[in-house]
Amino acid sequence: MDQPILTPITMNAFLGQIDALVRAMTASQWRPDYLVGMGRGGLVPATYLSHATGIAMLSVDLSAKLPDFGDALLARLAERAAAGERLLFVDDINDSGRTINAVRHALATAPAGSARFAVLMDNIRSAASVDYCADRIDRSVTKDWFVFPWEAVANRDSILADWSDVPERTA
Repeated sequence: MDQPILTPITMNAFLGQIDALVRAMTASQWRPDYLVGMGRGGLVPATYLSHATGIAMLSVDLSAKLPDFGDALLARLAERAAAGERLLFVDDINDSGRTINAVRHALATAPAGSARFAVLMDNIRSAASVDYCADRIDRSVTKDWFVFPWEAVANRDSILADWSDVPERTA
């Protein structure tokens, strides 16, 4: 595939996804001590979830590949989880599972159940599972590159650059 099909997620659809996550969280009766927005795509959803639930938000960024803002913060979050705090990691999409598995690896010594994961969209073919999702896709069928409202301000070249970082996700 030369270029992906860019499919915009409208603001109304995004707000519906946030509502779906809030309902799923409420139904589970598991309440985290903190939401953790995964930079860069999970920051906006985590902010909205924080406002909708009243749960404080932290953030970590593996996408920038700067250890002080990624691995070092994950180590501190692992310490908090080991001390008994519950963390809900929030991202926009669980596509390949690489990010979620990296977080799980970093929190490997934390007690079971101390960390959960929420995404707006979950690829059922991902190498990682999530606890909460608003929508599911099957990458063997759906090849679109989803453009969330906060990405819609980027120019097409920037969006295509994000896609081309790992083009096999939609291949």
